[in-house]
Amino acid sequence: MRLLLLLLSACLGYPALTAADDSGLAAYVDRQEVAGLVAVAHDRKGAYATVVAGYADRSRFKTMRDDTLFWVASQTKAMTAAAVMMLVDEGRLSLDDPVEKHLPEFKDQKVAGKDGPVARRRSITVRDLLSHVSGLPFKSPEEQPTLDGLPLERAVKTYARLTLQTQPGEKYQYSNAGINTAARILEVVSGTPYAEFMQRRLFDPLGMKDATFWPDERQVDRLAKTYRPVAKDKPGLAEGALSQLGQPLGDRKGRFAMPAGGLFATADDVARFCLMLLNGGEHEGRRILSAAAVAAMISRQTPAGMKESYGLGLTVGPDSFGHGGAQATHMEVIPSKGVVLIWMVQHQGFPGQGGRARGTFQQWALRNR
Repeated sequence: MRLLLLLLSACLGYPALTAADDSGLAAYVDRQEVAGLVAVAHDRKGAYATVVAGYADRSRFKTMRDDTLFWVASQTKAMTAAAVMMLVDEGRLSLDDPVEKHLPEFKDQKVAGKDGPVARRRSITVRDLLSHVSGLPFKSPEEQPTLDGLPLERAVKTYARLTLQTQPGEKYQYSNAGINTAARILEVVSGTPYAEFMQRRLFDPLGMKDATFWPDERQVDRLAKTYRPVAKDKPGLAEGALSQLGQPLGDRKGRFAMPAGGLFATADDVARFCLMLLNGGEHEGRRILSAAAVAAMISRQTPAGMKESYGLGLTVGPDSFGHGGAQATHMEVIPSKGVVLIWMVQHQGFPGQGGRARGTFQQWALRNR
């Protein structure tokens, strides 16, 4: 009966899960609530629970694979923060440095007030940038029609011309502009372009072999399509688009590395980064970050009294830390259990119960630890 249902689904053009597992994730794919997924749980010994299910491209019946590429979007923020912390480790930068120490164009920035712009009470610091309390907005008006159309130096200069929305340190406001500004400071202090620094200092040492801001043709062929509900309150999925990014994705002249959300990676790439954090900055016997740098990243940096708990490039909970991405990818590290959970999908919303699939995976993975 199961085989008959699978064949019928294929004939009707509705892909179904063909590989059984006991995670409970098969049902989400079969009901077309999730197009496809790569979900991996790691401990310090390696991957101990993996589910690769559904389709990277439903129209071509192209199945997910363990090397499927995903746009991880805002998960890039954590990796950018890690790169900035390398300079802190080297004594070349302080989290409490005022931004204008490295970027003079920020010196006379004003703050929006009830009756017009007012003076800042203090400078924005690097710590503010990495914890979303700088007062900078999500992006600047010039970042149109996509978020990756300006070179980093030029984009950051547009932020410096803006009026801050709040006084530095007084309110959490999720800000691509803040993370991008921190990355520009990295460029100025290191004398190295952001993307080159990330490749040489983070991706290569960790063995993140597919991590890139510009997928080449072969990588694009492995890139999962993104999906959305076909209609509100109706079952089924429709193909979406990465409208926040320029096309073609491999265009290094028209697209620019976006520190706040431009990275493409596989589940293995993201897992390697998370395992480094779980191990206090070490990976396979090589130190990437100091234990103190990792401790700062995974400790709450947002002031007491704010409901948002954010570290440096990472969301911080009572017993875990991690980050999600715009297409519903997610990474979570649970130090008390010694576990890293990687959840890779490409979705702009879910029909039915699809939004519960990640929780199903988490429960299953921890139960089978």
